[in-house]
Amino acid sequence: MELAINLKNVDLSVPKNRIDEDIALPHGRGKTPKVAIFASGELAVKSREVADTVITPDELEELAKNKPTAKKLANKHTFFLAEAPLMTTIGKSLGTVLGPRGKMPRPVPPNFEPSGMVASLRTTVKVRSKDKLTFHTPIGTEDMTVDQIADNIHEVLRRVESRLEQGRHSLKSVFVKTTMGPPVRIL
Repeated sequence: MELAINLKNVDLSVPKNRIDEDIALPHGRGKTPKVAIFASGELAVKSREVADTVITPDELEELAKNKPTAKKLANKHTFFLAEAPLMTTIGKSLGTVLGPRGKMPRPVPPNFEPSGMVASLRTTVKVRSKDKLTFHTPIGTEDMTVDQIADNIHEVLRRVESRLEQGRHSLKSVFVKTTMGPPVRIL
């Protein structure tokens, strides 16, 4: 299930007006997004238990040399975390791949316990307007109850409205739809 949001009277050529939010859905996404962690040492060992992919500094060097593999990694994962000391290297080597997709890693300290943040990311969606007045975000799956989907929609709209100067008045229309189904207007 997706939510399509159409804005009005918002100048998205001004970066502060753009929407780029990570929103934790009350009932999750319905399917689990993949999380990758750039880590070394003890953090890499801890991360192997909770993350889908762990990328060590050696593997990072290989990814930097192989752009097609880096693009596949970026497309396969929804969220990235990175040990803070690796952020500079990641920015230089993979910034051109991860940056435009809005997937630059979130820095974490080397002695970080990854399980809590990874669990939180599993229920999170990224809402990003870029410079378009219409944007989409997943809100669940067809096998979720109507109440669960409604709660998820409410949370997304609440957060989007809070980012807009005119709040709900900047929403032209909102549609909910299945991936291949017809849209249904809800606002």
